Amino acid sequence: MAQMKTMVEGPFRAIGERFLSWSEEVGGMVLLVGSIFRRIAPWRLDGPETWRNMYRIGVKSFPIILVTAILTGAIMVMQSGTYIQEYGAYGLLGWGAGYSVLREVGPILIGLMFSGRVGANNTAELGTMKVTDQIDALRALAIDPVSYLVLPRFYAMIIMMFLLVVVGDFTALLGGAITSQYLLGVDMELFAWSVVTYIKLGDLFHGLIKSVAFGFAIAIISCHFGLATSGGAVGVGRAVNASVVGSAIAIFVIDYIFTYALL
Repeated sequence: MAQMKTMVEGPFRAIGERFLSWSEEVGGMVLLVGSIFRRIAPWRLDGPETWRNMYRIGVKSFPIILVTAILTGAIMVMQSGTYIQEYGAYGLLGWGAGYSVLREVGPILIGLMFSGRVGANNTAELGTMKVTDQIDALRALAIDPVSYLVLPRFYAMIIMMFLLVVVGDFTALLGGAITSQYLLGVDMELFAWSVVTYIKLGDLFHGLIKSVAFGFAIAIISCHFGLATSGGAVGVGRAVNASVVGSAIAIFVIDYIFTYALL
């Protein structure tokens, strides 16, 4: 009887423990957001640290973002080109590729690359500082870790995610135009005409709004898991893994919500 009771309780106990663990993580992120908003006044921002993070986060991410964007635009053109050639609607090629890139594919792929490169690195940095007691040392010196470490990263991630998506969108369109010219035989001028004629500014803003939300989510999740790290080097690895997975889930959830709300 006791064995049967244990077999019945086991799955429910595991579900309950997992739910409590997730609730603790979400609660920690909410508290971190509150801490950031309480310190968001401009005079609390460390200017040199913010600029250093913007360079490290944004400028050094340009090469991988450019490669991702060019290939994304080319792939969208190849996917659309099959149907465009079948029906002879070459004037819609720019719209078909550009619409999906600007609204959905571009921001999501760039967000995932950003979380994998920047978010994981941020979590590893903060996690290493946490397990080596460097954050406690800052508190001992009367330096607020949130103002000194988290706030500059928070600003830098949101701003640079937005700018990277802007650059990535236009790079993807350029990659699509080149692919349409040399692979499908559709003139780049016709591709550009299709983009300008059929794609509205609202389509561009749709993706840019998502980019700000993605940057916000990646910043909060990566900083939270970094500051909550424990257990030495193994704990840092677990924190990085949780940060990347959590950021990816957040990106898709936010994309679903914004797509539904902005239709």
